[in-house]
Amino acid sequence: MKSIKEIYRIGTGPSSSHTMGPRFAAEKFLQKHPEAKSFEVTLYGSLAATGKGHMTDKAILETLTASAPAQIIWKPQVFLPFHPNGMRFKSLDEDGKVTDEWTVYSVGGGTLAEEGVSSIDTPEIYPMNTMTEILKWCQSHGRSYWEFVEKFEGPDIWDYLAKIWKVMQESVERGLDNEGVLPGPLNLQRKAYKYYIEAGGYQYTMQSRGFVFAYALAVSEENAAGGKIVTAPTCGSCGVVPAVLYHLSKSKSFTEKRILHALATAGLFGNVVKQNASLSGAEVGCQGEVGVACAMAAAAATQLFGGSVSQIEYAAEMGLEHHLGMTCDPVCGLVQIPCIERNAFAAARALDSNVYSSFSDGMHRVSFDKVVNVMKQTGHDLPSLYKETAEGGLAKDYIQME
Repeated sequence: MKSIKEIYRIGTGPSSSHTMGPRFAAEKFLQKHPEAKSFEVTLYGSLAATGKGHMTDKAILETLTASAPAQIIWKPQVFLPFHPNGMRFKSLDEDGKVTDEWTVYSVGGGTLAEEGVSSIDTPEIYPMNTMTEILKWCQSHGRSYWEFVEKFEGPDIWDYLAKIWKVMQESVERGLDNEGVLPGPLNLQRKAYKYYIEAGGYQYTMQSRGFVFAYALAVSEENAAGGKIVTAPTCGSCGVVPAVLYHLSKSKSFTEKRILHALATAGLFGNVVKQNASLSGAEVGCQGEVGVACAMAAAAATQLFGGSVSQIEYAAEMGLEHHLGMTCDPVCGLVQIPCIERNAFAAARALDSNVYSSFSDGMHRVSFDKVVNVMKQTGHDLPSLYKETAEGGLAKDYIQME
């Protein structure tokens, strides 16, 4: 299993797999072929189907055209067998002859992969790939999940997570400060500031929930506007973990050290899903994005409140289990409806999962690993209409109404 740094990437929205990943791929191809006189990029499947809404073409062209002319070819009906988010880059000489080509896939969270390779240019650092193995290790050694992370990532992981936490906080605060309409044809108004103000007028329980909604909306709206955010584990689900941690840091005065420990724990759970299933909405639906984000946030919250490793695993399991089957059906191919609202609800559900697990002893029948396997199979069983193609579900209904 690879570093949790692959779960937390600093970048700009609106999509980790449709914007960040293609930009990274274009950068890599340009570095390999700075001499090219022109470029041709073919987008396949989900990348082509929702690429304009996700600004896939803009991300690629901004990168390549700084060196030479480039064109995008759209093939939304062609799905390459390895992954729905396929790209084929070609470099051409002055005569228009192809000098090289590269087929690469954006597999979620900004990670790139080649056929048969889960991700490129990153080493394996963890000897265990399942939460069952990790849980047993923690119990037998009397350690927490964050200590497991530190053991294999090294102490430098805390400096990295400190940067991640700083950007997360900034994205919440920037999102609360911004008002207006989000880019795109939906003309969707930002709501975070209004929710934040409304929440302040309620008593504690309602106020707490309202603030969590506001923080999640703030980050997700920043993402939708192409702002700077952290994948956690994706751009489309980037509001859940920051909302929960920001709320708890403000309301419970947890120290930064403890927040970073919670981030490490959350990243570990996201990493297990990435290793054994998928974080890509185009591959498994929104259960792999918002569902995993909810599991991560639930684990983080339970870590902060002193839960045992079993209670933390239980909270994460519930966070993911109760998002099983969630489709990815972005209206107009934008990361706005229903994505932004889903982040707010998932943040609240993560806190509920923490409370529920804290009433238990952590013992339960269905393991986190089992739910990950079920999520993967469920994702494969979902028709492509419901996996980030904007052709089914809410996206289809919106088109019909219009």
